[in-house]
Amino acid sequence: MNRRQVLGAAGGAAAAAAFTDTTAAFGAAAADDADAIVVGGGLAGLVATAELVAAGRKVLLLDQEPEASLGGQAFWSFGGLFLVDSAEQRLMGVKDSYELAWQDWLGTAGFDRGVDSPGGQDYWAYKWAQAYVQFAAGEKRSWLAGLGVQWFPIVGWAERGGGLADGHGNSVPRFHVTWGTGPAVMEPFEKKVRAAAAAGKVVFKFRHQVDDIVRTGGAVSGVRGKVLEPSSAARGTPSSRTAVADFELRAPVVIVTSGGIGANHDLIRRNWPARLGTAPRTMITGVPAHVDGRMLAITERAGGRIVNPDRMWHYTEGLRNYAPIWPGHGIRILPGPSSLWLDATGKRFRPPDMPGYDTLHTLGSITATGYDYSWFVATQEIVDKEFALSGSEQNPDLTNKNVWQLLSRIWQTPEPIQRFQKYGADFVIANTVPELVAGMNRVAGNTLLDPAAVKRQIDARDREMDNNYSKDAQVMGIRNALSYVGDQLSRTAGAHKLLDSSKGPLVAAKLNILTRKTLGGLQTDLQGRVLDASGAPIPGLYAAGEVAGFGGGGIHGYRSLEGTFLGGCLFSGRQAGRAAAATT
Repeated sequence: MNRRQVLGAAGGAAAAAAFTDTTAAFGAAAADDADAIVVGGGLAGLVATAELVAAGRKVLLLDQEPEASLGGQAFWSFGGLFLVDSAEQRLMGVKDSYELAWQDWLGTAGFDRGVDSPGGQDYWAYKWAQAYVQFAAGEKRSWLAGLGVQWFPIVGWAERGGGLADGHGNSVPRFHVTWGTGPAVMEPFEKKVRAAAAAGKVVFKFRHQVDDIVRTGGAVSGVRGKVLEPSSAARGTPSSRTAVADFELRAPVVIVTSGGIGANHDLIRRNWPARLGTAPRTMITGVPAHVDGRMLAITERAGGRIVNPDRMWHYTEGLRNYAPIWPGHGIRILPGPSSLWLDATGKRFRPPDMPGYDTLHTLGSITATGYDYSWFVATQEIVDKEFALSGSEQNPDLTNKNVWQLLSRIWQTPEPIQRFQKYGADFVIANTVPELVAGMNRVAGNTLLDPAAVKRQIDARDREMDNNYSKDAQVMGIRNALSYVGDQLSRTAGAHKLLDSSKGPLVAAKLNILTRKTLGGLQTDLQGRVLDASGAPIPGLYAAGEVAGFGGGGIHGYRSLEGTFLGGCLFSGRQAGRAAAATT
């Protein structure tokens, strides 16, 4: 058994017994059911539950999915965390500070919706952002390290920005990959909650789908909904929505931690902002099907205010998974800086639309072409050194803490990349540009790409490689990346020409738009209390995680610095759990 299987078994008997009991009783409520109800068993829900239990509260933890999916999206994540002035950064020679990080956050977020007005959509978002950056520069690392979390020593440099000191992007590397990826971030909180369940302080109620938040005399008094039929669906796979009974449960506190809308393409399109062009006709999905956003509308019916619904975070470098777990399952390439990025017609994107620089600007540039995809053109050496895939399951070396397997990346293409190149629908490998372009057209199902035009783009880029200086912004970016020891070691291939045959065959990857995160959501104050349309907190109602825009209804503003989604769940879950515990 590997470490995750052991964790699943630990405390499993108690959790399974609790599940069996509540299922058999169809979730029937007893008098004074609990001190708090947490709706959603993802990372934010686990953290909030752990905080409530630590304060001596009894908790009902509800989730519409079976027990196999406990932990939600965090389980599938790469485990990247945004930290400021960390020991790992200092080891890599990176000089960081709260002031620099806050400058980067503000330049990235672009808060512009009533920051100074208590009724503004960004009023609480700004306050949450400031508190979170202070947390990331302060106790975040020591808090997690005290729980046993560790990090890979090489810090990644994500979202490098648009070219201005006070604009979008990370000025320095801040993406800390957790040793053990997403499951290792989730693990200490799952352990705490399972131990509490064994002690009778937490009751798991899986397959409980909440339809209403109940208010009595203006205050929250519980939830009601449907008990779904038992399901043996594996983690991440769709489960049945067949209801077998009704339930109503009572508590003076309800914390909503149900996630975002990433699997609900209809809702994504309904909220798609004009600034990102026309919503794509075709998208692949970066989260399981249960990430449907239904609790947003349910909480809104209970009086909660939704803000910034048009702010969202979708990736531009998605690959169709050759072995999908959920419908439309996509995997993101985490790119280094060297691939040539072409639109669907073969035109090269302009700065800042370069690999790893400005995700949402590039998304808008792609939709402006009238097509839903783009292309990377690279050499096999670039693929070997620079291509990583998002997700715990695509990084078995990091996830399973296998040092030997991790070191094997030095001398061979990582096995997950090999499999995608062999079995995936989006890769083309060829020795010449005409052969490569012919394959690209076959994959796209059209004849948009002209071999001569693509070769002109490659030749122009390659001529810029003859000197250690250049007018080409991407070539300058490659040289800049190679000046950082972390990129030298793990994320950037040596500068070379794409038509250098010694660097292996040419490789093209068709990049699909991949849905992922909701940046807006329920507006909350710094205690995690859900606010109504007047800005007043609804008594007893809290929210944390993605459903609350990771805090305040939009802690990221318009764009993310990356590594901030898991961190937002950790921080907002902790804030809401502690505040709720103090009121019960």
